[in-house]
Amino acid sequence: MHSAVLLIEFGSIILGLGLLGRFAARFQLSPIPLYLLAGLAFGEGGLLPLGASEEFIATGAEIGVILLLLMLGLEYTASDLVSNLKTHYPSGLVDCALNALPGAAVALLLGWGPVAAVVLAGVTWISSSGVIAKVLGDLGRVGNRETPVILSVLVLEDLAMAVYLPIVTALVAGVGLMAGSVTLAVALGAAGLVLFLAVRYGRLISRFVSSDDPEKLLLVVLGLTILVAGVAQQLQVSAAVGAFLVGIALSGEVAEGAHTLLSPLRDLFAAVFFVFFGLHTDPSSIPPVLLPALGLAVVTSLTKIATGYWAARRAGISVKGRWRAGGALVARGEFSIVIAGLAVAAGIEPSLGPLATAYVLILVVLGPLTARYTEPVATWWSRRREPRHPEPTPRAAAEAEAPVAD
Repeated sequence: MHSAVLLIEFGSIILGLGLLGRFAARFQLSPIPLYLLAGLAFGEGGLLPLGASEEFIATGAEIGVILLLLMLGLEYTASDLVSNLKTHYPSGLVDCALNALPGAAVALLLGWGPVAAVVLAGVTWISSSGVIAKVLGDLGRVGNRETPVILSVLVLEDLAMAVYLPIVTALVAGVGLMAGSVTLAVALGAAGLVLFLAVRYGRLISRFVSSDDPEKLLLVVLGLTILVAGVAQQLQVSAAVGAFLVGIALSGEVAEGAHTLLSPLRDLFAAVFFVFFGLHTDPSSIPPVLLPALGLAVVTSLTKIATGYWAARRAGISVKGRWRAGGALVARGEFSIVIAGLAVAAGIEPSLGPLATAYVLILVVLGPLTARYTEPVATWWSRRREPRHPEPTPRAAAEAEAPVAD
């Protein structure tokens, strides 16, 4: 009987997510806010709380995070990461300073303590690569001159996750300074080792994993990723970092084939992850934090626009391209929820989950709008502020046109 209820609940969730995804696609929206709202509707304090399938959804949510980071790693090669780090690290530092500090400041002002401050700093810092990539494609800006600048900022954020996530994992676990230092050292050592092996022996690793049979390729890549993620979590490094490093280590045809095969699985389990996060957020806890979330969304929208503008200006992009770059970076999404989920699972601060949910809901909707309209609005504003010269009188016009005597 229990298994029948589990199948009914889980089947209903998957069907509902599919319908919500179709609805979002019809209106060219990101489905993430709809998935979060679905979780809120069926979670604690929702319309119809789920019971039988919650544990199964929790496991699916973990796999969703692993696949999100694996697919992210498959997007880049180790040489790309090293090249971006050398060339664009000043943009990454500006991005971190402008967008992480507001989150940390709000957490401290609310009296949540330093651990929650570090978590909320990550929530406000990391842009949504998935939402931004989709928006750039929808707007036909993939070939624009500012697009490589946008992607460079996103790559640096993703690379920083390999350092940031182990720190957050150690902090929310409440380990001591010595244990936390060991965790960070292990994470940095693992990341450095994987980058070295990927640059030096990437073809050999890909050849070992490669297979002409899609089924075997899928099983080997998925099994290797989950195994490495489990080992990483056992070492208190973070399963997500382990999955990200596996993605970086694979390259060439293997990465392309794995990306094609795993994309549907990623979409399925990522949707389950967003629902799971919503399930553990009481809808009644959102209104008290709605005002701080809205204020934080406004401030960090402006700081992201400033980040993109500065990075594009540094790359020699035109003024219009600078505004487009800034507007495109505003959206937050999957990784903000991943970071907040670590703190929620550890019970760090009860209001952090609702605040993160409201914050992401606001910016995942606002992000595509700023990407589309920041540059036109900036152009209109600059024209409006241009000094208006009065029309010359007929006499003044005649004197201007008269020939000048030698």
